[in-house]
Amino acid sequence: MTTSTAHSQQLDQFGFSIAARLNASGLDLPHDINERLRAARTRAVAARLTAQTSLISQPQITVQGGVGMLHFGDEGLNLWSRLAAFLPLLALVAGLALIQNILDDSRANELAEVDSAMLSDDLPPTAYADPGFLQFLKTPSSTDRPE
Repeated sequence: MTTSTAHSQQLDQFGFSIAARLNASGLDLPHDINERLRAARTRAVAARLTAQTSLISQPQITVQGGVGMLHFGDEGLNLWSRLAAFLPLLALVAGLALIQNILDDSRANELAEVDSAMLSDDLPPTAYADPGFLQFLKTPSSTDRPE
């Protein structure tokens, strides 16, 4: 049993005990006052029943820890709607996996281009490991210099 249902039952019991005391003390009052009290109790019971049905159908706003939440009562989530709630998460994971796959392919293509350039070049691969050759590549050649 939820706490809201238990609280509602306690309020109902309290209301019944107040109604019983009012009925017992109302025997000494004149007839017109008793009729007005009876009509007021009937309106109160009708308002309570209306309030209970409107609470089920209308959303409620609650605040817990500074965070507002909107409750629609019993949402009645079945299996398909619960599975549908995970579709955005599934789409996010699939998108991230696709991005990672594309980046891996791009990196592999870049490395393949570098490897094919090294293998098709006239220089031996040990020349690329030489620090002097790296410095030679950084300095502009004489054909690149404007005169």
